[in-house]
Amino acid sequence: MIKCLTFDLDDTLWDIRPVIRQVDLTLYQWLEENAPAFTEQFELAYFAHLRQEVIDDYPHIAHSVTDIRKKGLELGLGRAGYQGALNSELVQQGFDVALEARQRVDYFPHVWQALDKLKAQGYQMGAITNGNADIYRVGLGDHFDFQFNAHEAGVEKPHPSIFEQMLTHAQLTPQQVVHIGDNPIADVQGAQQLGMATIWVNVITQQWQHDFKADQEITCISDLPSAVQKIVDKISK
Repeated sequence: MIKCLTFDLDDTLWDIRPVIRQVDLTLYQWLEENAPAFTEQFELAYFAHLRQEVIDDYPHIAHSVTDIRKKGLELGLGRAGYQGALNSELVQQGFDVALEARQRVDYFPHVWQALDKLKAQGYQMGAITNGNADIYRVGLGDHFDFQFNAHEAGVEKPHPSIFEQMLTHAQLTPQQVVHIGDNPIADVQGAQQLGMATIWVNVITQQWQHDFKADQEITCISDLPSAVQKIVDKISK
């Protein structure tokens, strides 16, 4: 019996690309005022370079977008001449600015209607995300019962541990959960390897290029309640 629905967030409930562009711009504008030596030396696009550098050179934090952002700021500000306690202070303040901007998202059409309907049907609902959106700060607190992110879990999807932590918290078996997400590997394969049913959200159109398949695929969030019901009906037969 399905009791719980878990959701990826980025590119599942909203498009992450404009969000990150705005985060970078907001942070860059803040640095112009508070650490001008950085913006005098580096263009806005340098943030992407710093992200990749951190992922390549600090693989032990590559699962955490929070740590990647902080480490990138530390490196960039250091190269701009900000050292020691001032560097640490600017990193934390700059990260707080970026994180606040990170919570400003534009939901895909029909998200709220779908979540309202599923919540009314009595499902426990939560988020399992590799990002650092916060369900309470993005407005999902009335619908979702819990959240797990890669930074706090210590691993990112598709690692089984992040799903296992959710199962332990919710006191559920994998067969009682449907995981819903856009990433074939992180979401579909990651959840399937533990025995969960899955729904692939293909709102941002992708071509499926894998041997395995999700239990259901949707291209519009309005189809989510019916996709969940199809899984429930199949299990109950």
